[in-house]
Amino acid sequence: MQFQSRARGVLAVLALALGVAVGAAPAQADPLPTVVLVHGAFADTTSWDGVAAKLRNDGYSVVVPDNPLRGPAFDAAAVQRTLDTISGPVVLVGHSYGGTVITQIHDPKVESLVYVAAFAPVQGEIAFQALDPIRFPGSQLLPPALQLRVVDDPNGIAGHNLDGYVAPDLFNSVFAQDVSPATAADMIAHQHSLAVTANIEPSAAPAWANTPSWYIVSAQDHVIPPASQRFMASRMGAHTSELDASHASLVSRPIEVAAVVESAAGH
Repeated sequence: MQFQSRARGVLAVLALALGVAVGAAPAQADPLPTVVLVHGAFADTTSWDGVAAKLRNDGYSVVVPDNPLRGPAFDAAAVQRTLDTISGPVVLVGHSYGGTVITQIHDPKVESLVYVAAFAPVQGEIAFQALDPIRFPGSQLLPPALQLRVVDDPNGIAGHNLDGYVAPDLFNSVFAQDVSPATAADMIAHQHSLAVTANIEPSAAPAWANTPSWYIVSAQDHVIPPASQRFMASRMGAHTSELDASHASLVSRPIEVAAVVESAAGH
């Protein structure tokens, strides 16, 4: 009996010690989400280079898929194929027309959305409504800055489509007035045109309606008027901040844009 009593005492002490040890063990931090960066019209994946570099330096996995710029539904399907390859939580970020694209995506892995000087339509809305010159004057994305051309497009009628692009000689002043001429020249070299029909395709039910969202307003935007951006951000109930930047804030202010993405990631 005395032996059993001592044994029970030893076991009790061990159990207490183990409990203290387990309780003292540091909690494991949740893994960082993967950040998916979706570029907009008149740009390509390189527009995210500065933001992606900062995020990767801070420990995030970053994926920058190609956005075909053919239309909201088509482009959202292309981005969704990228999301299908990712396991774990995602922060989905869209710039400019890329905001229209991420608005169409309903994937349970997406924990938060970030809009960077971006369109954020409601269901049935087209992108051009955000450029309404009566409610939101100020966009310079008009001829002669906005040009049209016929392009080869296997998804278009008879293998062609009508696309819009920004005239090279006005790109710096209209799209990215706060970057150097050399940086603007590099952006022009990477410019991808947008199917005109993409801006008149009605949006589907918005993902932001049931996903926490952040919006970065570009206060010196010459493409999407700042008043329009503030209206969309307010309508969606987004966590909103502003940068004294051009439409291309992701290029001119990558550190600040990355900081908001990290806030959306919860870190």
